[in-house]
Amino acid sequence: MKLLHGGNIYEESIAEKYRGTGILDFSANINPLGMPERVKNAVIHALEDAVHYPDPLCRKLRGALAAEYGLPAELFICGNGGADLIYRLVYAVRPQRALLTAPAFAEYEEALKQTGTARLFHELQGDLEVRQDILMQMDSSVDVMFLCNPNNPTGLLIDQELLLRILGEAVRCGILLVLDECFLDFTGQEERSLISYIKETKNLFILKSFTKMYAMPGLRLGYGISSNRELLVRMEAAGQCWGVSVPASAAGIAALGEREYKQRAVRLVKEERAYLKAELEAAGMQVWDGQADYLFFRAPGMCDLYERLLPWGILIRRCENYRGLEADCYRVAVKDHEANERLAEALKQVV
Repeated sequence: MKLLHGGNIYEESIAEKYRGTGILDFSANINPLGMPERVKNAVIHALEDAVHYPDPLCRKLRGALAAEYGLPAELFICGNGGADLIYRLVYAVRPQRALLTAPAFAEYEEALKQTGTARLFHELQGDLEVRQDILMQMDSSVDVMFLCNPNNPTGLLIDQELLLRILGEAVRCGILLVLDECFLDFTGQEERSLISYIKETKNLFILKSFTKMYAMPGLRLGYGISSNRELLVRMEAAGQCWGVSVPASAAGIAALGEREYKQRAVRLVKEERAYLKAELEAAGMQVWDGQADYLFFRAPGMCDLYERLLPWGILIRRCENYRGLEADCYRVAVKDHEANERLAEALKQVV
């Protein structure tokens, strides 16, 4: 199986041979505060109910999401992480032609390969920001368009006026706009979400995840929002019946009540992101001004930075497998200050 993502601590345990401190994984972008205690307790208590099959319609979780967003429960679909819903959507729609930005999250393209969909790429130039020239590639020949806001791996937000123009063009051309907002929570700018437009058009599907903000990637839980009920019904039929486990569903319900935790996380990430950006730049890196819980950077001409940091027990994300990026491109998660200091010190030693 080809590795497309970070968080591969299982294969890279060789790093522990170099230092007794274990692995510090900067390759996976998880909330540095860790899983909330309330969520952990919900998972533990849910084990009592794990003797039963999960509710295939996730009624309690969808009800909690409906209350959180002030939307009808029938507009939500839950899945085994955000990636599960990407594949379900592609299997349900089976688009003939899709428009993607490059670079972007690899699973969009991987899912589209499964249905033999023709893939049209909008190559992001220079500063890697999405600009209005993307509108020129949107026409009635495109069935589905994937956008990530903020983008993965750059962490850059799309200009809000442009994003609304993209939505308007998608409606005009009959394109299903799949908007991945899985990292938007970390920006502290949730007003940029297009959830308020969900009821206005069936051409919008918004992807969300519990994984990153609530530090629960091992539980696998994501959800989507759309007023296109036909699409959601087809997505439900496009995967296994029990896509969300009993513990994962309980964890999601508990996580929705963690408002103070979420605010603390946003403050911490903002402070530590600024610190880490300054340290990376001091080490000679070209750093993008990302707004999520990770930073994308180039180490000019240094294609072996990943290997140089391994002996220090540090994993970073190589980005050369992102379409359009070179071997000297990397991404690091924003962690707590002690971990970020350790990365900064290691960089001083290896660069």
